[in-house]
Amino acid sequence: MQQIWEDHKATVAALGLAVVAFMLSAFVVPEEEQVVIVRTGEPVGTINTPSGNLKAGLHFRWPFIDKVVRIEKRLLDLEMSDEEVLSNDQQRLLVNAYARFRITDPVTMVERAGSTDGVRNALQPILNSVLRQELGRRTFQSMLTAERGDALANVRANLDRQARQYGAEVVDVKITRTDLPEAPLQSAFRRMESDREREARTIRAQGARDARIIRAEADAEAARIYAESFGKDAGFYDFYRAMQSYDATFAPGNGNAESNIILSPDNEYLRQFRGRR
Repeated sequence: MQQIWEDHKATVAALGLAVVAFMLSAFVVPEEEQVVIVRTGEPVGTINTPSGNLKAGLHFRWPFIDKVVRIEKRLLDLEMSDEEVLSNDQQRLLVNAYARFRITDPVTMVERAGSTDGVRNALQPILNSVLRQELGRRTFQSMLTAERGDALANVRANLDRQARQYGAEVVDVKITRTDLPEAPLQSAFRRMESDREREARTIRAQGARDARIIRAEADAEAARIYAESFGKDAGFYDFYRAMQSYDATFAPGNGNAESNIILSPDNEYLRQFRGRR
């Protein structure tokens, strides 16, 4: 065994070095990725890119010299959550939006952004800015109509124009939420509630006024009818009023249950009990 090692140690060492070199230089590029080879800080080659000749699969680099930058070929997300935007009608809107983009020029992306996270960091303030500009030209009501689609198309076009300088293409922009912030929303609800209560008080006051007018007119009409009726028969009027007085005086439950009233049969108050003569 010692003799075999002595005879072939150079070959084994060479094979070992070859395996190490292969491990350090070989890399696999899947179909969903594109690669930029960076040497001493400068892009020197691309793999599996839209305009490149090298396809996905097994490839090699110079160990310790070349750096492999892997970039997604699939769509990437850029999210903007809960940002306050002032609309054209001075409404503070709480906007939640997102954009979808892909890297179409990986060399430019590596040179200007370094990575997909760098692209996101660069595009985030741009998305905020173009959304503020676009929504600032429109009212809150218009964002609830078909005009919303035109606004998003303008946002996508403006964001795409800015994204091109980072080697990216913006495919779509969507707004998932456009609403009033919680505090102004509660204030609006309270204002609406106060308006409804004030309207209800006004209606009740008008109803009470109309009721008093109707009651007064009815009392006046009743008095007129009573006057006309009693004017035709003064004796009946005297009898009717006497009966009302007796009912109020002698009826139980009026506080006189334990009282006694003593009157002479000839008392003028009891004349209606004596009948007409």
